[in-house]
Amino acid sequence: MPIRSIAIGAPGEASHPDAIKASLAEFISTLIFVFAGEGSGMAFNKLTNDGSTTPAGLVAASLAHAFALFVAVSVGANISGGHVNPAVTFGAFLGGNISLIRGILYWIAQLLGSVVACLLLKLATGGLETSAFSLSSDVSVWNAVVFEIVMTFGLVYTVYATAVDPRKGDLGVIAPIAIGFIVGANILAGGAFDGASMNPAVSFGPAVVSWTWDNHWVYWVGPLIGAAIAALVYDGVFIGQATHEQLSTDY
Repeated sequence: MPIRSIAIGAPGEASHPDAIKASLAEFISTLIFVFAGEGSGMAFNKLTNDGSTTPAGLVAASLAHAFALFVAVSVGANISGGHVNPAVTFGAFLGGNISLIRGILYWIAQLLGSVVACLLLKLATGGLETSAFSLSSDVSVWNAVVFEIVMTFGLVYTVYATAVDPRKGDLGVIAPIAIGFIVGANILAGGAFDGASMNPAVSFGPAVVSWTWDNHWVYWVGPLIGAAIAALVYDGVFIGQATHEQLSTDY
């Protein structure tokens, strides 16, 4: 099971040049992603004079996030793995693919990247609001938690299948596209209900800059649970100890 592979990491890892470079890559990738994703929502609000969300607006948000995540994962993949998401990092940690120390560095970098992106958006737009994620009317916090669990499960499961699985072969080439697609599709499914975050960093930046924390915990609890389930299922069932042993005999 994945739990056996969990690693804390050496004390000196936090100051190792590779870890610092990887964290910087996560900061930049998350900044790129949040700037485009949150920026697309701000642009929609400007064009509609803060009107209500329309189906066209939802499609635009889906496309902006899918395209931006495709790029953000691609540019960070060779340096940090292109997590761009604390939930993905958490899932990778549970599968033994990243140490706790490096995972914490990634989390800090991702959260800072999101905050800086939102600050830059506020500056560039002349002070427009960076709207925090919120629940639609008649959507309870538990409805939203279930949405976030299921959507993040799909995201992290896709990450494992296309980027983490050692048997991925040429499939790894399309990993950033697949990851962007599942996020875009999930926004079409859940965006009208709770904003479809799937990413605590994406929710954190706007919340900090707008200082709006209503139901913010939903956007941490749901994604982390969904990521944990996906990691445990994929690594424990589809990769498994037998696969690890087979791979070790192939080299």
